[in-house]
Amino acid sequence: MTEPLFLKPVLQEKIWGGNHLKTVFGYDIPSDHTGELWAISAHSHGPSTILNGPYAGKTLNEVWDSNREVFGNVKGDVFPLLTKILDANQDLSVQVHPDDAYAMEHEHELGKTECWYVISAEPGAELIYGHHAKTREELAEMIHDEKWDALFTHVPVKAGDFFYVPSGTIHAIGSGVMVLETQQSSDTTYRVYDFDRVDATTGKKRDLHIQQSIDVTNVPNVVPKLDIKTQMIGDAKVTSFVKTPFFSVYEWLITNGSATFERTIAPYTLVSVLKGEGQIEVDGKVFDLKMGMHFILPNEVKKWTITGNMQIIASEPGEKA
Repeated sequence: MTEPLFLKPVLQEKIWGGNHLKTVFGYDIPSDHTGELWAISAHSHGPSTILNGPYAGKTLNEVWDSNREVFGNVKGDVFPLLTKILDANQDLSVQVHPDDAYAMEHEHELGKTECWYVISAEPGAELIYGHHAKTREELAEMIHDEKWDALFTHVPVKAGDFFYVPSGTIHAIGSGVMVLETQQSSDTTYRVYDFDRVDATTGKKRDLHIQQSIDVTNVPNVVPKLDIKTQMIGDAKVTSFVKTPFFSVYEWLITNGSATFERTIAPYTLVSVLKGEGQIEVDGKVFDLKMGMHFILPNEVKKWTITGNMQIIASEPGEKA
C-alpha cells in the first residue's frame, strides 16, 4: 500500500455540541448539536471508512484486523489511536479517564490518555485542567460536598495552545472552544460533574461516575511539563508538541512552499488538514489536499512531499500503542 488511506469520518451528536463542524469545516452534520467528528477511528462506536485504493469501502478496523502489513505488522488487538475534532458549544462535563490497567479490568478496553490542539477559542474561553485536592480523601470529600469552585483548576485558552491530558487528569473543554484531539482508542469517560444538565431526550440528568472518578484521578494533581520543539524541514515549520509512550503529535505548517518528509521509526502516520489546501506526492502519485481531510500514511510510504499552504496536525503511535 503506497498511497495515503483517505478516510470518511463519523459525526457524533452531543448535548454540548454546536454547528462549527459545518460552518468552519463544511462537514455535513446531522444537527446543530454535533459535538464530535471521529476523523481517524477504528473504535467500534464509530469506525472511519476508507475512501480510496484497494481497501475502499472497508472500515479502518477491518483493514487493521485483516491487513496488518499496512501498519507495519505491529502487534495489538485494536488500532491504538483515535483522532477527533470537538466543537464545544457548551461546557463539556467535568470528567476523568482511567489508565490501561483500570480500563481493561472494568471496561474491557484501553485506557484514555489524550491531548488537545486548540483550533479556535472565543474571547474569555477556558478549560478545566486539574484539581486542588492534596489527598484522595480530600478529593472524595470535595466531590461529595460539591465544592466545585474550590476543587477545579480553571485555565484560560486561546487558538494555538496545546494541552497534554494523561489518564487520571480531571478536565473539561469549555464553551466556545474547538480542538483537535489525539487519544488512545477508548470511549470510556467517567463524569465527575455535569452542571446539573438534563438530557432533552430522557428528561433526566446524565449519569455521573463518582466512585470511578475518585478511584482513577491522579492525586495530587501534576501538570505535565511540555518540551515543545520547532525545526524547519524544507519550507515547513515543524513543531513537536509531545512524545509519550502512547503517541507523538506534530504540527506541519507550510506557507506557499514544499517539504519532503521521511519515515523514521514510527510504523504509520495519522494526518489531519486543519487549514488551507495543497498536494501530497507519494511514490510518484499526486493527491489533492484541502481543509478537513484526514488520512493515514501506511507503513510502505517511506517518503512523501507536501506542497501548498496548509496547517496540518500529524501523529504517530508510541511504544505502548
